[in-house]
Amino acid sequence: MSENKNNANSANIAILGASGYTGVEAIRLLANNYNYNIIGLTADSKAGKSILEVYPHLNVMNLPDLKKIEDINFSQVDAVISCLPHGKTQKILSDIPKHIKVCDLSADFRFDDIYMYEKVYDKKHEARKLQEEVIYGLTEINRVKIKNARFVSNPGCYPTSALLPILPLIDNNIIQYGNIVVDSKSGVSGAGRTLKENLLFGEVSDSFSAYGLVNHRHRPEIQSQIDKIGSTEYKVLFTPHLLPIKRGILSTIYLNINDKFNLDDVVNCLKDKYSEEKFVHYSETLPSTHDVRGTNICKMKAVFDPITNKIIIISVIDNLIKGASGQAIQNLNLMMGFKEAEGLINFPMFP
Repeated sequence: MSENKNNANSANIAILGASGYTGVEAIRLLANNYNYNIIGLTADSKAGKSILEVYPHLNVMNLPDLKKIEDINFSQVDAVISCLPHGKTQKILSDIPKHIKVCDLSADFRFDDIYMYEKVYDKKHEARKLQEEVIYGLTEINRVKIKNARFVSNPGCYPTSALLPILPLIDNNIIQYGNIVVDSKSGVSGAGRTLKENLLFGEVSDSFSAYGLVNHRHRPEIQSQIDKIGSTEYKVLFTPHLLPIKRGILSTIYLNINDKFNLDDVVNCLKDKYSEEKFVHYSETLPSTHDVRGTNICKMKAVFDPITNKIIIISVIDNLIKGASGQAIQNLNLMMGFKEAEGLINFPMFP
C-alpha cells in the first residue's frame, strides 16, 4: 500500500496495467495528489514483481507489488484507472463492482455507437450495457457530465489535441462545412512500452515518418465527437506522424471559416472558451512540445493564411499526461468530488 497521506476523505485507488507508460505516469502524478491512496497495481506478465523492479525511479514511494487483476480485493477500492491495452478492458471493467468510479484509458468505450466501434476495431463489443453509461472524458468540453459519471472513457491523445481547438469553433458556427485537416506528430511513447522493431532507437532516430494514412483509428474518434455537436457535413482528414522524441504531440489543423468571420473571431472564441481553464491555454507565440512537456496542459495558437484563406491552428500536449494519465486524474478528481486540478499543477520540463 502507498504511504498514508493523512486525508480523512481520501479514496483508495487501483491502477490496472500499471507497468506501461500511462500506468507509471498515473503513479507519478498520484504521488502529488493527497486525495488518493494507491492500494492496488496490476500487470500481466510482471505480476508478482515489485513495481520498483520495473521502474526503479519509483524507489522513494511505498507502493504495493504488482498483481493479476483477479487478485485485487475490489471491495476495498473506491476508484480505478485502467491503463489496459485496447481490446482487453470491456469484460474486465464490466465485472468491477458498481460502487467503483472508473476512468478507462483504452479505446474500448470511446464510441457511443457500438457498431462504429466494431467496425473501426474489427472486434465484437463485449459490454453493451455498460457502454450506455459511459461519458467521453474530454474534460473541458464534458465537465458537467463527468462530475456525475461513474464511468469515463478517456479520449485518445491525438483526438485530445485536435478536439480542444476544433469543437468550440464548430459550436459557434465559425468553421465551414467540408474538410477539416488534422496533421499530427507524436513522440514514440504514444505507441506504448511493448517491444516493437519499428520503435527501436536505430529505426526511429534521425527519422520522421507518417503512418496509418486514411485508416488510423483516431480519425473516426475525432469525427464522432464532431458529429455530436456539429454536422456530418464536416469531414476529418487525419494523418499521424512519428517523431524521434520520447513524448509530446503537435497537431497542425487547417480550417476554412465562414465568410462573416475572421482570425479575430477564431482567437476570441478560443480565448473565451478557455480563459478560466487551468489546463488549456491560448498562446501568444507558436507553442512547441517543450512548452507542455511533463504537464497536463494543452496550448494552442491560430494564424491566418491570406493566400489560401485558411485558418491554421497549432495545438500541443504531452501525450502521456493531457493525452492520457493526467486527463484521467483530472476526470477522476471531478468524479470523486475533489478539486479538479489537485495533483496536476506543475511547470513544463525545460530543456
